[in-house]
Amino acid sequence: MPWFRYGDNFQAVLISNAIQEIKRFLDAVSPISRDINDSAYLGDLLVTAYSQFSRNRTFGSMVGKGYSVKSAQLEMNMIAEGYYAVKCIHELNKKHGVDLPVCNSVYKILYEQGSPKMEMKVLSDRLR
Repeated sequence: MPWFRYGDNFQAVLISNAIQEIKRFLDAVSPISRDINDSAYLGDLLVTAYSQFSRNRTFGSMVGKGYSVKSAQLEMNMIAEGYYAVKCIHELNKKHGVDLPVCNSVYKILYEQGSPKMEMKVLSDRLR
């Protein structure tokens, strides 16, 4: 997704909301004691958001630039786990009903051929 074109402030808002969303989802699905700031949660999100070597970031950037999901997958020759994870989260959340605007936008883009530009607009209007 071309979210980086929105600037550093929006990127910070998006990442901040994403970690809060992860916490809400995990608390609903598996309410155990955990530190959301651990590398398995926050660390993975930060690598995806900021590392040029992240497979998920590479995949998302390609889709945001207009590649189809299939084309991006074929060109990468690597697995972007986030593609499969977002579908699992979406399916699990049908039972739990957690508010997941970031996840929902990613799902719409990857599985319902939603417009990345439109979904980013939806997020920019909604997130604070």
